[in-house]
Amino acid sequence: MAKSRLVSAVEPFVVAMQFLTRVPVPVEAEFTERSCRRSVAFYPAAGLVIGLLLAGAAWGLARILPPLPGAVLLTALWIGLSGALHLDGLMDTADGLLSHRSRERMLEIMKDSRVGAMGVAVGTLSLLLRVSLLSVLLGEGEGASAFALAALALIPVWSRAFMSTAIAGWPYARLPGEGLGGLFRTVRPRHAVYAFAAACAIGAVVLAAAGRWNWREGAVMLAVMAIFTYVPGALLAASASRKLGGLTGDVYGALNECAEIGLLLLAAVFIYNA
Repeated sequence: MAKSRLVSAVEPFVVAMQFLTRVPVPVEAEFTERSCRRSVAFYPAAGLVIGLLLAGAAWGLARILPPLPGAVLLTALWIGLSGALHLDGLMDTADGLLSHRSRERMLEIMKDSRVGAMGVAVGTLSLLLRVSLLSVLLGEGEGASAFALAALALIPVWSRAFMSTAIAGWPYARLPGEGLGGLFRTVRPRHAVYAFAAACAIGAVVLAAAGRWNWREGAVMLAVMAIFTYVPGALLAASASRKLGGLTGDVYGALNECAEIGLLLLAAVFIYNA
């Protein structure tokens, strides 16, 4: 009984890790509507695991390689940690939404396992932009700054926190039983609130551990990251929902990619103009 209670307690985090990452977790978890619904609040925690691995890799790469090759390797690690799940969603979403077809046809295109010209173009531009922005964060000669490392640790946290809001805030576009996104139909706004609160708490701990900013500066940094994640994200989600009649699993992944790129751009602008 004690074991089953322990498994039940950690199951939401395990489901979040196994669904969003390729980081090995030696615990078996069942993917059901209930477990997936509960896991949404732990998306920021899964993002933190990715972020800490990225920050650690960036710290090392910045000391042995110039920024550009280091950024390419860091991008490869970033994509690999999620199994290219969100990048695949971005390309499928681009193929569908940019086809300018009917709602039904766009959903069919997004369901197709083959990638079209728009998907390739958007996916390639996304990777190029990610590499170029990471090269700024990795610095030149002096290595990655404390700000850059903190940003890398927290960007996956906030992007996945917004995924929770997208899941809870807009209807699912496909019919019941269609697509992995259908497992999240029962997610409610309170789960998105839990995820947002978790992102705030994680951010506060990471910034406090860095020891470079007082509480006012830390609060401003977290507020700016939240605003630049949720405002553009909500606009993109609302636009996609108008065209599709809701969101899909591919759109959730695309929103995560867009949030990460947007926050990387924000961090690069700050570093470049500092």
